Amino acid sequence: MTTIALILREIAALFVDDERLALAILALVGLCALLAFGLHIGAAAVAAALTAGSLLVLVFSVRQGAKRKPRS
Repeated sequence: MTTIALILREIAALFVDDERLALAILALVGLCALLAFGLHIGAAAVAAALTAGSLLVLVFSVRQGAKRKPRS
């Protein structure tokens, strides 16, 4: 049981550590869901939007992380 609790804490820390990244990913997934189910866009286009959006979110997150002071 201790191992499961440790794993769950680590997963939660991923979202708490960088709130902007987590919110951006959730917004991207929501936008892709809207495209898929609301506007009935094809699966290939939604997959492309999700892939491109994920890469953009990652690039912006890395750039923001590089600008921050290193943790001591």
